[in-house]
Amino acid sequence: MSANMLQPEKIEIVDFKIIKGQINSPFDFEIEKVEGHTFNVDFELGFNLDDKLVKADFSVNVETKSKEEDIEEAIGAFSFVYVFYVDNIEELTTLEKDLTVTLHPSLGNALASITYSTSRGILMTRFQGTALSDFILPVINPNNLLEKGSN
Repeated sequence: MSANMLQPEKIEIVDFKIIKGQINSPFDFEIEKVEGHTFNVDFELGFNLDDKLVKADFSVNVETKSKEEDIEEAIGAFSFVYVFYVDNIEELTTLEKDLTVTLHPSLGNALASITYSTSRGILMTRFQGTALSDFILPVINPNNLLEKGSN
């Protein structure tokens, strides 16, 4: 198989935790005054090549933007940790001399896609009934998470 055709053969989530899940909403917050949201995400990968494991740390911070100024906004902060088992990780990674890991684009794309979409769904349920209930992470190109590490 050529290098361009390499694909992850089997990826499975072997562990998952929400390590931070916090919504701060002022007591007198009026959801009717929300006209939008701002958010940022952070995505980092760590590797245990011997055990064929990849750890994905993903965090999201969301803040309401209300029509009136001088209003304390509602804020959500969530951090997730996923541990993936990748059956053919040795074909999709290279351990460099400085001990950094170079990742094949198909593996990076798969890990970013699974992490982002799973977190997106969890946030939708966690935000229900809160000041952030109208927020949903937008659909993105998962490669953007790999390029910048944050959005």
